[in-house]
Amino acid sequence: MHPEFWQQRWAAGQIGFHQSEPTALLQKHWPALGIPAQAKVLVPLAGKSLDMLWLAAQGHQVLGVELTQRAVDQFFAEHALSPQVHDSRYGRHHAAGNIELICGDVFALDAAALADCSAVFDRAAIIALPPDLRARYAATPYGLLPAGCRGLMITLEYVQAERDGPPFSVQEEEVRRLLQPRWEVELQERRPIPRDHPGHVAGTSLLDTVVYGLRARLPED
Repeated sequence: MHPEFWQQRWAAGQIGFHQSEPTALLQKHWPALGIPAQAKVLVPLAGKSLDMLWLAAQGHQVLGVELTQRAVDQFFAEHALSPQVHDSRYGRHHAAGNIELICGDVFALDAAALADCSAVFDRAAIIALPPDLRARYAATPYGLLPAGCRGLMITLEYVQAERDGPPFSVQEEEVRRLLQPRWEVELQERRPIPRDHPGHVAGTSLLDTVVYGLRARLPED
């Protein structure tokens, strides 16, 4: 979507994608990845996600990237954090403790920015992007993350014709087409979301949330 779309959503408080607690599926599946506590985790299209706090509490360094300054400001204010701020070619960096949040465009990242990211967590990023941007997203940042990088991707699946996104339906076939062969993609869980669940997307009949384990292949693979 165009940057103005997200700026308007945040300005109007239309952020139904924001969760009031860390993602349960993150807490369930992350430990099995065996990612060292000190690893740096990329969180693309981070918003003010509480998942960043959860990852930081596991000992990880967290690198979030978020387009909207309002979201960045709210994240630090709501958790009584006073970030150090500086600018770079990637955007405006805000750092407090082991969380760094860049207000900038995830597509502007390069290999240097991601070189020390050995993990990635994608909950509401790829499903926020229309089809033409998802292919670009597979190249940046996913195509630039270092070999051996591991992580989780959480998507939604429904009949796209039932409603306009975002969030968009991203089917398993597309996830594999976009990320393979550079990434190993392992289906971890597919879970139906009932209509009376707070996470149900209005206008959909059948809705699943899907969790994938990811690993960027090593040269010897």
